[in-house]
Amino acid sequence: MAVFKGKQRGALSATHRETANDRFKDRCNACVWGSVILATVFHFGVIRFFPTLTAADVAFGVREFEAIELPPEIEIPPPPEQIPRPAVPVVAATELEEDVTIAPTTFEENPVESLPPPPNDVERLIDRPVFTPYTVAPRLIDPERARRIVSQKYPAIMKQARIGGTTRILAFIDVTGVVRRCVVGDSSGYDELDSAALEAMMEFEFEPAIHMDQRVPVWISMPIMFTIEDPGF
Repeated sequence: MAVFKGKQRGALSATHRETANDRFKDRCNACVWGSVILATVFHFGVIRFFPTLTAADVAFGVREFEAIELPPEIEIPPPPEQIPRPAVPVVAATELEEDVTIAPTTFEENPVESLPPPPNDVERLIDRPVFTPYTVAPRLIDPERARRIVSQKYPAIMKQARIGGTTRILAFIDVTGVVRRCVVGDSSGYDELDSAALEAMMEFEFEPAIHMDQRVPVWISMPIMFTIEDPGF
């Protein structure tokens, strides 16, 4: 073929001179055949040396279900029969007089001076802790002063022993914000700390509770904490 091409080129050169396009076509033919040969060798190698594929075991177990016997149905008994009303009305044997009336109440028979005084709501509330409705809760006037009072009331022997605790105090606050009475709601477990909490609570000053734009006496619950780092409430 090379001899033929050489003769052909010689014949062509006799008629006209070889151009750059002719040389490009010759190089393209060589590249195409070289690429075909390389692709054939590459695919043969891939097919020849490719690892053997095996199927993995994908079996899985089946969970067994155990049948549970359901209890028999419970028959609900019918409701009891309604007691029938008597067909004949029962008439009472006692007869009331027609002129029976309530005696009239007059101020002449019951003068105001002899009437008992009205009950004192404050004295009745102070007897025991009860719920009192309010719209604005009592508020400490000076929380820092209250903390100082708690710190001062902390028993020295308990502080030295590094024993602390929390006592929940139930306090009754009147309409002026003064603590009138307080009792221990939840003890700290130490009588000394409970007594100190009661004494500290009696010295607190509050703004009174308000209900419907009026000051009202109420019971409140407040924890008093005795700790080495920061006694307070």
